[in-house]
Amino acid sequence: QVQLVESGGGLVQPGGSLRLSCSASTSSFAFYVMGWYRQAPGKLREVVATVTPGSSTTYTDSVKGRFTISRDNGKSTVYLQMNSLKPDDTAVYYCNAFDMRTRVNNYWGQGTQVTVSS
Repeated sequence: QVQLVESGGGLVQPGGSLRLSCSASTSSFAFYVMGWYRQAPGKLREVVATVTPGSSTTYTDSVKGRFTISRDNGKSTVYLQMNSLKPDDTAVYYCNAFDMRTRVNNYWGQGTQVTVSS
């Protein structure tokens, strides 16, 4: 089992910025694809961004140019820098870890609330 703990969420005005962090309790962090997902009330959970062990990244179209995902393998931590935030970004943001060795083991954090409102 791998525990994931998110932090950095909060209330921010439109156009503002937040940086989310997710710390993983594994010594094999470098083998995981890490991702950020979000779920707004009444909507499906969607992938926001992913980063591979080699630091290749993907982003959903709605956040391209505004969000940046990165990882620090030495700290077993993945980050999501969110700039130019919009009210539609309001959601619970979840950290995900996918084990590339097994292609089966998959772990989720508890989530952190991001609210973008004036």
